[in-house]
Amino acid sequence: MMRSYKYEIFTSVIEGQIRNRILLKGERLPSVREIKSRYQLSTSSVQSGFEYLMMKGLIESSPRSGYFVSSIEEDRISQVRTDLIPVVRDAVFAKNVMLTSARNKPSESSSFHMAAPGDLLIPQKLILRTMQEVIREKGAALLRYYPSNGLYELRKQISIQMAGHGCVFNPDELIITDGALQALTIALRAVTDPGDIVAVESPCVFSVLEAVANLGLKIIEIPVHYENGFDTDYFRKVCTSNDIKAVVVTPNFHNPTGILMSDNAKKELLAVASMHQIPIIENDIYSDLYFGGKRPRCIKSFDDSGLVMTYSSFSKTLAPGIRLGWLHTGRFYARSERARFVLGRSVSPIYQELMLKLLQGTGYERHLRSFRKQLNRQAIELLDALRHYFPKDSYFHNPEGGYSIWGKLPEGTDMKKFFDYCDKNRILFTPGNTFSLTDEYSHHFRIVFADRITSESLALLENAGKKAKELLEERKREGGSGKS
Repeated sequence: MMRSYKYEIFTSVIEGQIRNRILLKGERLPSVREIKSRYQLSTSSVQSGFEYLMMKGLIESSPRSGYFVSSIEEDRISQVRTDLIPVVRDAVFAKNVMLTSARNKPSESSSFHMAAPGDLLIPQKLILRTMQEVIREKGAALLRYYPSNGLYELRKQISIQMAGHGCVFNPDELIITDGALQALTIALRAVTDPGDIVAVESPCVFSVLEAVANLGLKIIEIPVHYENGFDTDYFRKVCTSNDIKAVVVTPNFHNPTGILMSDNAKKELLAVASMHQIPIIENDIYSDLYFGGKRPRCIKSFDDSGLVMTYSSFSKTLAPGIRLGWLHTGRFYARSERARFVLGRSVSPIYQELMLKLLQGTGYERHLRSFRKQLNRQAIELLDALRHYFPKDSYFHNPEGGYSIWGKLPEGTDMKKFFDYCDKNRILFTPGNTFSLTDEYSHHFRIVFADRITSESLALLENAGKKAKELLEERKREGGSGKS
C-alpha cells in the first residue's frame, strides 16, 4: 500500500478550501510557523506540503511574503472555453481510427496516450493469486456457459458496492458485460434506432463516437466547460429544436478533460432529460479513481424514475485485459437484455468469478487506495513538468481524478509540425481532433498518466515542450497568428 505523508493533514484542508472558493485568488495562507504549531508538524513536513500544493498549481510563493492562492487556474479558464454551433452530424470517424489504432503498438519510448493502467501499476500478484484460487475452487465449472445477464452473486456484490456510494441498484436490473464499450452499445441499442440523434460531450472519448457510428446514429455535440463540465444550458436549448433520443455523459473525471461535474450540475442535467424524457447513459468508469476525500456521486444516485442507465468496467482500475463491465439498465431492462443476448452468450466465467472474489475480499479496495495515491502524485508531477517545459500561454487542466490531462497550446503553434515531431520521437499524446467530429480542438491534446513516470518520459516531455516553443517563435517571426 502507498505510504501517506504527514503534510496531508493540512494540505487536504487547504486544497478543499481553494476548490470550494473559501480561499480565493491572491489570499495569503498561514505561515510555516502557524501550520507547524497548529498541526504539530516539523518544519520540513510543512515545507514539503507547501511544495506539494505549488506543484499542483494551487498556490504560489512570494519571497519574504509567504504563500498565496494561485491565479493560474482561474485566469486561464476563459481562454479555453469552446462554444459550438449545434449541428447534427453523421458519426464518420475514419480520421480517428488512424489517430488511435495506428498508435496501439508496443514501444520502448514513453507513452502518454494509453488510457489504461500500465504494467507497473497493475496489481499482478493480487490478480494472478486470486485467479489461481478461483481455478482450484471452481474447476471444470469455469468451462461452461454462465447466465447471459451474468452471475447473480456478482451482480449482487456490485449492487452492494454501489449502495455504499449512495447509489441503490436492484441486482435484477444489472447486466454483466464484456467491458464498458459493450455496455454502452447495449444501452444505445435499447433506447435508439438507426438514424436517431444522440447527444454526446464535446470533446468526447473516441470509443463513444465509434459506438454511435457503428449503430448508424447521428451526433450532436454538447460543450464541456472547465467551470461546470457538461453545458446543461446548451443541452436544454438543443432539446427544444432536436428530437434527442439519448445523451451519453461521463460526469465524473471526464475523458479527455478530467473534469468533475458538481452535484448541482448533475441534478440539472437529470431535470432537463426528465422534462424531455431523454434517457441518460452515464459512464461511471473513472469514479473510483478520485483524488479527494470521497467518491463523487453518480447521476443515477439522484434518479428515482429509471431514466438513467449507468455503466462501468474494471479494466481502468485493475488491468486492461480484465474484460468485464456492467450496465444498470433502469427502466430499460427488457430491451437491454435482448440487445445483450445477440452480442454473445455470456462473459468469461473466470473473469466473473475473479471479480466476485476480489469484491468480497479486501484486496481490491486496498489496491484502489494505493492506485489513487500513485495517480494523484503522477498527475502533480506531470502538471509541474508541463507548466515548466511548455510555452507560457499553454493551458493544462488540473484533474481531480481519473488519469487524463487536457492540454492546449497557444493559437500560433503549428500543430501539424508539433504532432509530426512527437510521433517521430514516440511521444504519444492524443491529438484533440480525435475527440470530436469538428475541428474545434486542433490545438488541444490529451496526456495520460496511467503508467509510471520515469526520467526518460520526463526528458521526452521536455523535448516536446522545447519543440512547441520553437514552433511558436517560428510562427511569430513569420508574423502569422492563425490556426494551423
